[in-house]
Amino acid sequence: MIRYIFDLVGIAVFAASGALAAGRRQMDLLGVVVLATVTAIGGGTLRDVLLDRHPLFWLTDPAFLLTMTAAALGIVAYTRYRRPPERALLVADAVGLAVFSITGAQIAASQGLPVIACIFLGTVTGSAGGVLRDILCAEIPLVLQRGSFYATAALAGTTFYSVLVRLGVTEPVSALSGAMMIAGLRFASIAWGLTLPVYQVQDSTHQSPPGGSP
Repeated sequence: MIRYIFDLVGIAVFAASGALAAGRRQMDLLGVVVLATVTAIGGGTLRDVLLDRHPLFWLTDPAFLLTMTAAALGIVAYTRYRRPPERALLVADAVGLAVFSITGAQIAASQGLPVIACIFLGTVTGSAGGVLRDILCAEIPLVLQRGSFYATAALAGTTFYSVLVRLGVTEPVSALSGAMMIAGLRFASIAWGLTLPVYQVQDSTHQSPPGGSP
């Protein structure tokens, strides 16, 4: 039951982030629904394809399609009268990343896969929808932006969840703890600009001028 609730929450917040991204790109109503849908189901669809799970998760229950459509249209209605907070897209995306990463890891674990595969599939489930959204908006995906705590947050949270489960912690507590770690890392990155170290190779066309200034 908790996985189902997580799925619905993830669908809603990712659809909302897709709708917000569409609004910033000034798309029409069809574009809003399409971008919200791709964002909401992209990661889970890729996970199910990799696991050879059929039918795809969103085809088995109309609640998923209804939830994503309602969330997208709700954002459209809300933004007609109120301006969304500046970081609303990032916050919605962080919540979606947290929820879907954990559900992806849970589903992989239910298939009897090893821990490393569960962590990988959880990260894919959480991040792929946002990647597709950013690509369709002609933006560098958040997962690839310089030093971003995005996939790193998903990896940390799904690893923490997997460790707790194997230590005998109950599934709901483990799932909630893992999701909170992912969301916390993303929120910290958004609020305080925390980043990973950046790898850079200096080539002959980008050498520093004399005096040591960059």
